[in-house]
Amino acid sequence: MEMKYFDLIKPGTTHDFVKYRRIAVTVSLIVNALVLFGVIVWPGLNYGVDFAGGTELQVHFKKPVDPGEIRDLVAHQGFGEPTVQRYGSESENQFLVRVERIALLTPERAQAIKDSVSQALPGLQSFRFDPEVGDKLDFFFKQPVDESALRGAVEKLGTAVKEIRPLVSREGQEREYTVITQGTGDKIGSALREKYGPDQVEVVRTDYVGPQVGKQLRIDGILAVVYAIGMILVYVGLRFDFRFSPGVVIALVHDAIITLGFFLVSRHEFNLTSVTVILTVVGYSVNDTIVIYDRIRENVKKHKGGPLRDIINLSINEMLGRTILTSGATALSLLGLLLYGVGTIWDFAAAMLVGIISGTYSTWYIASPMTIWLEEHAEQRKAIAAAQPKPKKPEQNRPAAAAR
Repeated sequence: MEMKYFDLIKPGTTHDFVKYRRIAVTVSLIVNALVLFGVIVWPGLNYGVDFAGGTELQVHFKKPVDPGEIRDLVAHQGFGEPTVQRYGSESENQFLVRVERIALLTPERAQAIKDSVSQALPGLQSFRFDPEVGDKLDFFFKQPVDESALRGAVEKLGTAVKEIRPLVSREGQEREYTVITQGTGDKIGSALREKYGPDQVEVVRTDYVGPQVGKQLRIDGILAVVYAIGMILVYVGLRFDFRFSPGVVIALVHDAIITLGFFLVSRHEFNLTSVTVILTVVGYSVNDTIVIYDRIRENVKKHKGGPLRDIINLSINEMLGRTILTSGATALSLLGLLLYGVGTIWDFAAAMLVGIISGTYSTWYIASPMTIWLEEHAEQRKAIAAAQPKPKKPEQNRPAAAAR
């Protein structure tokens, strides 16, 4: 039985990819510069709670509401400029409400509560409050105290207490009591229920991240991408030749910046999931580039002595069908997520689709042609070095004639 195969790209294709490398690199440099300007200068990325710090609530409404009303209501609660973003499809009536604060308590108010507790309960030994943690107060006493008296001393200044947690301690040790007060999420949820009705609002989840933790996560995300590209650089150098490595790294940096540009232009939230997208795009892009580099290495042996420009063009054309089919199959799987996914799933799929298109483009017009430039530059340096006059060797002193 004869097997039939479908050829998306007919064998013998001779498209000149290398011909357009200058145009492609120029366009890529301009786009990359614009993205970096947008990220660093203006308007900046829309950082999620993971990186910016603060409180994020996912709120579900039973009926359609205006996001502008939600924003104004939260702002009137004393949270500055909140961010309200629709979550999922419009019919689901879900929103992400994000504010920059994670605690209602300030250090000054916490100190005032401590003074109130020390007056009501003289046995107070020490006190602890960390605004990075949230609305939580830790009190240490010599002896066990009445929890209702502790609650009264805290609420005396108008701070609502949600819970008091006594910690078990050994005999002779200080008794610790953790007081959980009304937090940012509680206040926003209460305000929304008061306006829209207690049965019309459901707070699905509440996330807290301190500013210092968010900054550290942001740094760790950048380092993760840098380390990944660095390890790929070493792998390509060992697997092929270090003259191929710069082209791969430039292409990967290009793809990472283009994917970053999706979040910059779309204003979708940039969080830890977004870093995962960039790492996935980097891994996908290098896989496609490695396949073409393998074919270049084979053709270098097959067409020994041939111009590198022609060999790279031939290799890209030979792998053109495989590249399009692989990228197309991955893109089709992402279309399902784009059609039915919501929230971070949709963001992930959309950013991945942009990264796949960028990765395919950079493989054809950035990585391989960059190798040609490096080779041409190396040849020019050799030619210049060969054209320079060689310094004359100093004449050695001839031995003196033997005495007659």
